[in-house]
Amino acid sequence: MSETSVLSSNPVRAAEAAGPQLGPLGLFTVLLGAALPLIDFFIVNVALPTIEHDLAAGTALLELVVAGYALSYAVLLVLGGRLGDMYGRRRLFLIGMAAFGLTSLACGLAPDAWTLVGARVAQGAAAALMVPQVLATIQAATAGPRRARAMSLYGATAGLSMVAGQILGGVLVSADIAGTGWRAIFLVNVPVALIGLVLAARSVPKTRSANPAPVDVPGTLLLTVALLTLLAPLTEGRAAGWPLWTWGALAVFPVAAVAFYRVERRADRQGRTPLVPPSLFALLSLRRGLALVLPFSIGFGGFMFVVAVALQQGLGMGAVASGMALVPMALAFFGASLAGPRLVVRYGTRIVPAGGALQAVGIAVLALAVWRGWPDLGFVELMPGVALAGFGQGLQLPVIFRIVLSEIPPQRAGVGSGVMVTTQQSALALGVATLGSLFLSLVTSAGMRQALTVTLLVQLGMIVLTTLLSLRLPRTVN
Repeated sequence: MSETSVLSSNPVRAAEAAGPQLGPLGLFTVLLGAALPLIDFFIVNVALPTIEHDLAAGTALLELVVAGYALSYAVLLVLGGRLGDMYGRRRLFLIGMAAFGLTSLACGLAPDAWTLVGARVAQGAAAALMVPQVLATIQAATAGPRRARAMSLYGATAGLSMVAGQILGGVLVSADIAGTGWRAIFLVNVPVALIGLVLAARSVPKTRSANPAPVDVPGTLLLTVALLTLLAPLTEGRAAGWPLWTWGALAVFPVAAVAFYRVERRADRQGRTPLVPPSLFALLSLRRGLALVLPFSIGFGGFMFVVAVALQQGLGMGAVASGMALVPMALAFFGASLAGPRLVVRYGTRIVPAGGALQAVGIAVLALAVWRGWPDLGFVELMPGVALAGFGQGLQLPVIFRIVLSEIPPQRAGVGSGVMVTTQQSALALGVATLGSLFLSLVTSAGMRQALTVTLLVQLGMIVLTTLLSLRLPRTVN
């Protein structure tokens, strides 16, 4: 069936095909909105020692600075996507961008650790309003090659933001601009958010779902409980000494997860639109794509956290030097991401397992360098491993994002993007919690070299899993 006949038989798709288009400036603006929250997830890693000193914060409070942001961001993402479908994606993007700027200002001016934790929770909530609108706008306001290019740039932006966060954090903390120290990592968001607001008002098209569904209150509450009872104890348990509440929360998690699934399935069968429609998972591309996002992001999140700690505390690198050590990863990721669209046209989704194989080689090379060269490691010794890993990641992530969203209809763009970004963000937080806890536990018992080597080998196992799963992907992607 031709595209014209498909559009003529589907009024919603026909209307959206003739609707507003996302231009280059609009694409840059929404990608800026996607980059800010990811940068802020990782930018804190290199600033934690300075925050601990300035605010007299203990280990548990420091982890809350990271976890509070991650938790509120993760639990509200799907709701943010639904609100964008209902009230307009540009409107929610503008509200989220403004709130992100204000909460960043609150973080930068926080007088004590608990105020910083509260501001970080609010910052995560602001990010959850803004980020789902990015992919939803791309899905609703682009098509064909323009959408493929936009999705590749989104994947490149996501990967680069995770690496650039730690590089930028190191530079800003060391620069100590006007005596702001670590506060600069948050205050820098304020002018960027103002620029984003001006650009968004001028260049981002208005899109919304043709048939927006009301907020699924029971589903929202149950998803929140499920994510909180999983991520909160795993993130805070080690630092808090695994008190009773952590085990109680983990016991509640499977109950909340099963209840959430049953409530959503019932709503789906009754013709209502649940927060996360189980019928959405009937899409093979989404189901298999999300199965890759999970281990990929767990490994990525854990790697970035562990490397930040190992380079600064283990090798004694300063904030700038530890950030610069990741520059080869960022450059390689960016180059692979730009080459991705052409490679997909020629080789299809086979570049995903190829990227996994390259990433695995890079992590293996890095683990070998750590084992043989510790503690006399520098930029030159680290470069081959991180560059290979970055190139492999750049071949995988943009294509995986495209696969996940490829079959989602435009009217469900907000829900689909919310589900994908929630999976990614939850997995990043889970990676910090699990691989980070493993690493920190091994440091005390076996030393930094053994701890880093073992953690890298565990990540290598996850990369192998991702690569094997990628062999089951559809051969082509829209």
